Amino acid sequence: MEGVRVLIVDDEALVRHALRIFLESAPATVVVGEAVNGTEAVEQYRILQPDVVLMDIQMPVMNGIEATEMITAEYPDARVLAVTTFSSESHVIAALRAGASGYLVKDTHPDEIVSAILDVHADRSVLSPRIARGLIAAVRDTANPNGHVALSRAQALTERELSIVVFLAQGMSNAEIAQALHLSEATIKSNLGRIMSKWDVRDRVQVLIHAVRTNLVTL
Repeated sequence: MEGVRVLIVDDEALVRHALRIFLESAPATVVVGEAVNGTEAVEQYRILQPDVVLMDIQMPVMNGIEATEMITAEYPDARVLAVTTFSSESHVIAALRAGASGYLVKDTHPDEIVSAILDVHADRSVLSPRIARGLIAAVRDTANPNGHVALSRAQALTERELSIVVFLAQGMSNAEIAQALHLSEATIKSNLGRIMSKWDVRDRVQVLIHAVRTNLVTL
C-alpha cells in the first residue's frame, strides 16, 4: 500500500535531496514531486494532487506563504506543512493564516518530520505547548488593540466546545483532550468540526488563532 504522498517545496537542492532520502526510506511516506519555488509548487500541486505539501517559506519567484494561500484557496482540503526557522516566526504566522496546517523547523529530527506529515494528513495537527504559546503571543501582538472582540450568537460555543478550545490552547492532542474530558476521540473530533463550522475556519491552528483574537484563551 502506498504511503502518504508528499510534495517537497524548497529552493535549496541539498535540502530537497535530504528530505527525499529520509521520506522515501520511511514506509509511511512517498515523495511524488519537488518544486523550487511557490509558482512551481502551485503548478505541481494541480498536477500531482499530493496528500501533504512540505513548504519552505522563503523562496524566490513566489514565497511559500503566497503559494500556500493560492493552493488552499483553490483546494480547501489541501494540507500544507510550512518549514522555516524559529527566527522567522512572523512568516510562520502568516503561513498559518494563509491556510497551512502547521509548521516545522528545518533542524527537526527526520522521524518527527514524518510523524508531523502523518498528523497533518490525518487532520490531527498537534501544537506543542511552546508552539501554542508562540502563536498566541504573535497573534496577540497583531490583534485589535481595543481588546475583546464579541462573538455573534452563531459563533458562540457550548461549554464543552469552549473546554476543548482551552485544552487545544495548551497544546493537547485529540486523544489527550478526550481523556481529560472523559469522552471519546470521535466526540472530540466531532466537536472540533462544529467549532470550525461556527467560526468558518479550516483546522485546529485556525481555531486557536480565532480563539486568541476573540480573547477566549490566553496562556
